[in-house]
Amino acid sequence: MRFSLLILLAFTASADDLRFASSPSVKMTTDDQIAIYQKWAQGDPANIQTQTLLAAAYIQKTRETADPGYLERSDALVKRVLEGQPRNYEAWRLRNIIELNRHHFSVVADYAGQLTKRAPVDPENWGTLGDALMELGRYDDAQKAYATMASIKVSLFSLNRLAYYKFVTGDAQGAITAMRQAVEAGAPYPENKAWCLADLGSMYFKLGKLDEAERSYRDAIAAFPGQHLAHAGLGMVLAARGRAGEAIESYTHAQAIVPLPQYSGALADLYTAEGKADEARKQNANIDMIAKLEEAVGQKANRTLALVYANQGRNLDRAQALAEADLELRHDIYTWDALSWVEYKRGHVDEALKASHEALKTGAKEPLLLYHAGVIERASGDVEGGRKLIEGALALNPRFDPVQAANARKALAEMADKR
Repeated sequence: MRFSLLILLAFTASADDLRFASSPSVKMTTDDQIAIYQKWAQGDPANIQTQTLLAAAYIQKTRETADPGYLERSDALVKRVLEGQPRNYEAWRLRNIIELNRHHFSVVADYAGQLTKRAPVDPENWGTLGDALMELGRYDDAQKAYATMASIKVSLFSLNRLAYYKFVTGDAQGAITAMRQAVEAGAPYPENKAWCLADLGSMYFKLGKLDEAERSYRDAIAAFPGQHLAHAGLGMVLAARGRAGEAIESYTHAQAIVPLPQYSGALADLYTAEGKADEARKQNANIDMIAKLEEAVGQKANRTLALVYANQGRNLDRAQALAEADLELRHDIYTWDALSWVEYKRGHVDEALKASHEALKTGAKEPLLLYHAGVIERASGDVEGGRKLIEGALALNPRFDPVQAANARKALAEMADKR
């Protein structure tokens, strides 16, 4: 059974704690909650409810920082609870969220299926089930799970998921409507609202609506300044507007929050375009360092890193291994796209074509996927099919990427010259 903060306070907190949390002027951050729950846990180590609340707060902190250390702390607490109470419902639910963060999607689908039977009116179980099914490429089943979630409770969390499903399956306008509703629905944490705003910005950007995208990204940053996806998204918009210096600042800010390889890849492209070869080399060195660190800890799957290497035309053996390992975990369109691009870059056109067809099967309005598919179709001998796909990418957003959009225009010009 889940407990609200004030209910738990009534059982475990001092009078001062209760007055603090009850005050309408006080809005606790995730760090505040962690500090309070840690205090309670030290005072009463056997209290299961405190342990699960602390574990949940650690998961939220993982979302805010992308620091896996918080996830490990949460996992340790959940395991401790389950050792004493193997059927504890809240621990089961939290365990599944932890596995979702670890990308163990088949395990999550199994656990979530059990939880929906155990507590069919808990919307979060249906949401987690849908999340896993989306990653597994089981889109029809995911839609049913999300619809059940929304039928139980319409909230930011159900609307956000429905929006993502709609976008992936080609209903871009429906996705935007649902995501705007998610933002308006409100959230228990500023990060939750900022996440939805960043997602909304991404949808707008892919459709070439730069003004709306920029507004959404800036609103996300205002809601939660640590939202690195929003800083990176703003960098995309600024790069598309030709404001390279400001784009570099935004990507650098995102990178300082979470050093993801795609941020270094984008910065390397921007620095190269600005004629700053030394800075570009530093970013490539960052990418290689991330790859080495992941290899050292045994992380075999990373489709994003695979795409970065494919774009740069280097470390392609490693890129293929990363993409193939990710495909063992999930079968969504984005993993198929990453594999298709790596295969193409390695000269494996037939394999690239098969993967590309999988990436396009839902009709998502994704300029990058269409561009990749167009290049691959052209390489396979279907020049007209390739041309239409590349034109489709540029029709959605003619500036979808500083490098790839320019390559798309160049490819169309070459095809026109040969007609």
